[in-house]
Amino acid sequence: MFFLQMAGFPGSGKSTLAQQIARRTGAVIVDHDVVKSALLEFMEVREEDNRTAGKISYGIDWSLIDYHLSLGHSVIFDSPCLYAEMLGRGMRLAEKYNVKYKYVECYLNDFQEINERLKNRNRKISQIQEVLSEKVFSVAVDSSEKPLNIEHLVVDSGKPLECYLDEVLEYIVR
Repeated sequence: MFFLQMAGFPGSGKSTLAQQIARRTGAVIVDHDVVKSALLEFMEVREEDNRTAGKISYGIDWSLIDYHLSLGHSVIFDSPCLYAEMLGRGMRLAEKYNVKYKYVECYLNDFQEINERLKNRNRKISQIQEVLSEKVFSVAVDSSEKPLNIEHLVVDSGKPLECYLDEVLEYIVR
């Protein structure tokens, strides 16, 4: 069993990779965008309450992760990893259930490609539609928190998925 924490800028390929890993391993995906979009939609949250909705949806995410790990499932958390407390919480849950903690970042430092992906995807209401500033993008793309002193994997998600999927699967099982 494992707990895989995904990271990467929106549009970098986290969900696509998570879905392929789940298909091959039987892991459960907890997708932050699904939870947050459902909250925004069904609670009719106003734009100014978006931050609060994000906090609440992360609480739901962590409860779902805890629940699925308690049932003996491997879990993939599909969410940008922007805060150190997310790493700590993920590592503590992996330790609580005695499962391997894994971290994979989808890294794509290409402003045009990210915007193309964002514009062409089937967007959930919680997801951004495009990045307006290349400067903001450059700062944000390198802001994922990474675990210290723990092996983690950063993949070039500008390449086709087939180029790195096997490497990710090998990393998860070791």
